[in-house]
Amino acid sequence: MESTAVLLESKSSPINLLNEMHQLRLLGHLCDVTVSVEYQGVRAEFPAHKAVLAATSKFFKDVFLNEKATDGSQSNVFLHEVQVADFASFLEFVYTARVEVEEDRVQRMLEIAEKLKCLDLSETCFQLKKQMLESVLLELQNFSESQNSEEESAAHPDVLPEYKVVVVAEAEQDPVDSPTASPEVPAAKSKEK
Repeated sequence: MESTAVLLESKSSPINLLNEMHQLRLLGHLCDVTVSVEYQGVRAEFPAHKAVLAATSKFFKDVFLNEKATDGSQSNVFLHEVQVADFASFLEFVYTARVEVEEDRVQRMLEIAEKLKCLDLSETCFQLKKQMLESVLLELQNFSESQNSEEESAAHPDVLPEYKVVVVAEAEQDPVDSPTASPEVPAAKSKEK
C-alpha cells in the first residue's frame, strides 16, 4: 500500500530566517562583503552577506555574479552619492522586511530602491506614497467641503425657512389698506402669535 504525500510547511520559517540573518549581520558573523557608502564627504562601511543582498537587489546580484572569484577574502562594494542613513535603512529593510523612516525620507528611500533595483522596497515606498497622497487629497476634499458650507451659510445669513414662513403669514393677515379694519384685528394677531 502506497503512502500519500503530505505538505510540511512552516509559516514562521521565513521570518525566523530573516531575523537570524539580521542578527548575524549585526554581530558581524559570516559577513562576506563590506559596502562602503559616501555622500558629501560622509562615509560609512556596512558588513553584510552577499546572498542576502543578491536575493533582494538586482544591482548587488549583478555585481556579485560578475565579480572575479576571490580567494575567500571579503569583497568590497563602493556606493557613491548614497546617504549613510538611507543605506542603513535599506539594509534594515532587506534583512527584516520593515523599516521606520520619517515621512520626508520616503522619496529618498524610493530613489535608493530604484538605484539598487530592490523591487520589494520600491513597491513598499510606492504604496506608502500612494496612501499619503490619498490622505492629503481626502483632507483637501474635507477642507473644501467645509469651506463651501461656510460660504453658503455666509451668503444667506438671514434666510431661515421657519422665520420666512412666520413673516409671510403675518403679512397676509395684516389688512393695511382695508377700510373695515377694526380694533379686533390686533386681538386676532395676538391670539395667532
